[in-house]
Amino acid sequence: MARQRMARLPVRLTALATAVALIAGLSACGSSEPRNLESSIRSGSVILGTKFDQPGLGLQNPGGAITGFDASVSTFVVNTLADQMGVPHPKITWKETPSAQRETFIRNGEVDTIAATYSITNNRMKDVLFAGPYLITYQGLLTRADDNSISSLTDLSDGKKLCSVAGSTPAQNVKNLLPDVQLQEYDSYSSCVEALRRGKVDAVTTDEILLAGYANRWAGEFKLVSMTYPQDVCVKDAWKTAGTPFSTEYYGIGMAKDYPEVVDQVNAVLRLMMEVPPGGTVSPWEQSLRAGLGDATVDDMVARADAPGSKYKFTPTPGDLNFLDAASTPCPEGAK
Repeated sequence: MARQRMARLPVRLTALATAVALIAGLSACGSSEPRNLESSIRSGSVILGTKFDQPGLGLQNPGGAITGFDASVSTFVVNTLADQMGVPHPKITWKETPSAQRETFIRNGEVDTIAATYSITNNRMKDVLFAGPYLITYQGLLTRADDNSISSLTDLSDGKKLCSVAGSTPAQNVKNLLPDVQLQEYDSYSSCVEALRRGKVDAVTTDEILLAGYANRWAGEFKLVSMTYPQDVCVKDAWKTAGTPFSTEYYGIGMAKDYPEVVDQVNAVLRLMMEVPPGGTVSPWEQSLRAGLGDATVDDMVARADAPGSKYKFTPTPGDLNFLDAASTPCPEGAK
């Protein structure tokens, strides 16, 4: 009998060890609960989502560091919150967040926040909350610097080749308005920009902030062209008057719906980032924007917004989401 008990002992120990290893493995995988940014900062480690392939906004350099405006905004928020809590600046781990997976990453607790050219929309607000907006941008065109044949949207109808990402809304918007445009669709905006450099297409369209990042990276090769409706037109049952920007996007920092009080804290920090410090000339927000896009581009954006009767804005108001409820002007009866 004693011999049998001794023979079974290793089996029991093996089963116990297996169970302990399984529990440890599950703990290492982490919880699927959404992360709380405030708690993560206090713990000394945060995970921030951004893009890794967008010059001027979120770009991973050869050494692994992440640079760009989106990354700068996220870093400012985290470090300022840490200062306000009286704790050391936490370790930041960057996580690449493809557009189609952003809400999933937030819900599953894979990131604390996401700042990745993330437009605030009513549909996305069903799954996540947004701090911000921290940037307002518009659909624009990128052309070669030496090409003076395109100075407005209507110039594209003159046999020009327009590039955008396959299935993208910006490209389809242009195609609907100007059916004669030759639309070339690529798998990424970087591919479109390379085609533009090589003369295979005449222009690239998407959010102008993305295009500005490419223009700044290859300084002197490209220029930005604003896109406005050339005439009054009915678009998806909404009336667009001549001179109205083609589209308006409000970028925000995506966060879990579970912690609305933390969203309020982040909004307060974003407003602080937009204040000019005593003795300074520009806010940390504008300084970061200029570092990512270049002074010339930002100067043009400021001048455009300040022009008499301009329908463009430059500085956003974090925490103000009234634009989500703004009603469109209905089309006049019989308008097309």
